[in-house]
Amino acid sequence: MPSRLHKQRNLAVLIDAENASHTLTRPILLRAACYGVLAVKRAYADWSRPGMRRFRQLLNRNAIEAVQLFNYTQGKNAADMALSLDAMDLLYMGQLDGFCIVSSDSDFTPLAIRIRREGLRVYGFGGRQTPKAFVAACNGFVFTETIEGVRAG
Repeated sequence: MPSRLHKQRNLAVLIDAENASHTLTRPILLRAACYGVLAVKRAYADWSRPGMRRFRQLLNRNAIEAVQLFNYTQGKNAADMALSLDAMDLLYMGQLDGFCIVSSDSDFTPLAIRIRREGLRVYGFGGRQTPKAFVAACNGFVFTETIEGVRAG
């Protein structure tokens, strides 16, 4: 009897780096890999900011593409918009089976709902303070405080 071939799910991991801790990067990637092949890994931030130095060091080690953003207006977060636009571009390319969105920001709720409407899976990763709407919009949500190997504090 011939063995069945199981298609691996191709996933995009999109990280709102201005809303996530650099210490969580590796554990999140390891957990996300449980859901499929991490075909696309991108992190969005103004990488020229001094506060992003530690996060920036992790990018090459984890094969994460840095998406450079500039804050054109004080107090606005360009990462949300760029991440959402990239997600839609990736969605319509038709080569992915799901998305991992790393953020505790409720602004990604409509994005998760839209991706799911197309029949793809959405896995969210964020802190316990993540609004319930974003958590509910995902097929699965991983609270970063529960990921093994992450030190508290």
